[in-house]
Formats: sequence, structure tokens, C-alpha cells
Amino acid sequence: MRSNKIAVIGDKDIVLAFKAVGMDVYPSSSAAQSADTLKSIANKYSIVFITEDLARDNNQLIERYKSRTYPAVIPIPPPSGSTGYGMEGIRADVERAVGTDILFNKED
Repeated sequence: MRSNKIAVIGDKDIVLAFKAVGMDVYPSSSAAQSADTLKSIANKYSIVFITEDLARDNNQLIERYKSRTYPAVIPIPPPSGSTGYGMEGIRADVERAVGTDILFNKED
């Protein structure tokens, strides 16, 4: 049964901050562990934040969730700083929806 709750998957140091504001947290230090966690919680949450490093390592799994209504799987920067993976995903999704890159106006 899905709720309107939010989950966060990532490095222990970053997920604890989200726990302080009431989100459910799932510390993960590896791609395999985060993939297993995402699969097991996908039907329970409307939104799942996952750190960019783990999201990049689980790109194929996350792409499968993009075709579903829920959960929305959203990459967030890890403690080491943004890799650009999350923003690139947003750019690609907007370009697919609109037909052109309206965010950055990059020529491919």
C-alpha cells in the first residue's frame, strides 16, 4: 500500500539529515544494496530521493521507474557535491517532453 511518504536512499551521513525532517531513510553504501532497497520500498512511497552516485550506478533500474506513475525517483547530490547526473536527467526528461532543450539551450 503506497502512502504519500518520502524515502531517502544514500550515504548514512546525508540520509540522517532527512530523518530529522521526518522522512524515512535507508542508508546504503553500495549500488547493489541501494538497488535492493529501491525494489523493496518502491510500492510504499510516492517519492524516493537517491544520491546521484547510487542513482548513476542503478541507471537502468531507475529508468524503469520513469515509465510508472509512482514512485518518482529523484537523484540528489551526495555529500561530496553534485556530479551533474541529476540535472542532466532533468534536462533529458524536459527535452523528451517538450522536444527541445529549453533549460540550457545546448546544441548536441
